[in-house]
Amino acid sequence: MPNTSPTGTGLRLRCACADDLRLIALIHARSWASAYRGILPDAFLDRELQADRAAHWLDHAAELEAGARCVFIAEFGAVPVGFVCVLQPDEAGSALIDNLHALPEHRGLGAGTAMLERAAHWARARGARQLHLSVLEGNAAAIGFYESRGWTFAAREPDRVGGVDVFSLRYVLRLA
Repeated sequence: MPNTSPTGTGLRLRCACADDLRLIALIHARSWASAYRGILPDAFLDRELQADRAAHWLDHAAELEAGARCVFIAEFGAVPVGFVCVLQPDEAGSALIDNLHALPEHRGLGAGTAMLERAAHWARARGARQLHLSVLEGNAAAIGFYESRGWTFAAREPDRVGGVDVFSLRYVLRLA
């Protein structure tokens, strides 16, 4: 599959490389700062988040380079607007959507749907029979987004993010 692909809306998805890690961390932090306001502590979102996400992506650079995870960056023209990260399927044939983020000012333009479709295609090509992801409880917009696209609730699990105890909701999507 080519490195970039048109979606018919001016949106293009391209495979990320190690040189994109800073950009990915920035999009990740900006998305969280918007989506998790009121769910995670403001002090974390305002002062610690950028460094936290930069460290997170540096920790996963080797997996990205080795192909154990794939990140697709969504761009409108030359403007990066979001990314999705998908991991190789596990032994049960389920691929984790590790992250899906769009910049707040670009939500609602179809990038999230296009990124999920591209991640599903990538996972299917590697033998996945389903996708799974976690979303923080209380993130009503994300929950509604996934449910409107056929994802089903599978479990509620304790988690710790930003120094606080939270619950993550596990969602799954069967792949045809």
